[in-house]
Amino acid sequence: MEPVSSSVARVDFLGTGNAFCPSGRMHALAILDEKILIDAPPTILAQMRRANISTGKVEHLLFTHWHGDHAFGFPFLILDRKYITDPSASKTLAVHHRPGGMEYLSNLSVLGFPGSLEDFLESRIFWNDKESGILEGSEWAYERFPVLHTPETDPHGYEFLHRSGFRLLHCGDSGPCSEIENRASGADVVLLEMGMPDIGEFPHHHTPSDVIAFWRRFPNTKVLVTHNYSKAPGSESGFDIPELPEGIVQLNDGASIDVYDDGNFIVNN
Repeated sequence: MEPVSSSVARVDFLGTGNAFCPSGRMHALAILDEKILIDAPPTILAQMRRANISTGKVEHLLFTHWHGDHAFGFPFLILDRKYITDPSASKTLAVHHRPGGMEYLSNLSVLGFPGSLEDFLESRIFWNDKESGILEGSEWAYERFPVLHTPETDPHGYEFLHRSGFRLLHCGDSGPCSEIENRASGADVVLLEMGMPDIGEFPHHHTPSDVIAFWRRFPNTKVLVTHNYSKAPGSESGFDIPELPEGIVQLNDGASIDVYDDGNFIVNN
């Protein structure tokens, strides 16, 4: 889409790889307007340093599920805020999670850095398990919805709505499911994971064939691929990059979306 007004929002993809960090890709990680993080992978500090985004700028953190490649960076994120980017404790971090998330993340943090983060967990985080709401201090609202992934991880995606009218469907980790299908036609952009190649049956992930089938059902929606199992362009080792139709964008680390005041957008890859 061609913009007819100035940019009012931005989505940055600091990583686009699956749990195995394929060659040339870090773990999947997206951030809205440099202050709203979706997930916290183990590589989060390196990713944010590479993008020149301070952890101290983050105001909201939303979790999709409890697999390690989406959550194990949380202790490092708050450690960096406490000692490096916000030692004066000037900001509270809003953490949006499913019921049980506060206990999970607190236990993870104490396990990782015992004796260092207990005060941060108690006084510098606003814990929120509501399924929808306004992200305070931003122009975004969210609604959480269930997806099809490993049940033990309590998997969910997020529908983000910007005040411009731009709607982003972040599907987290999931195989094809009705919850995504029911929301796709109303979205401007659908962010699908493609965690596995076409070498078997993987109901908890999208394969290239699944992504193509989805795109054919929703040709008017922009489909972006992340959590990619394949190597990045220019990398020599790893799974080959699958051939997908031109209408599907396989994001690379450092890609972004610019959103404009009229709701139009451009994907930079």
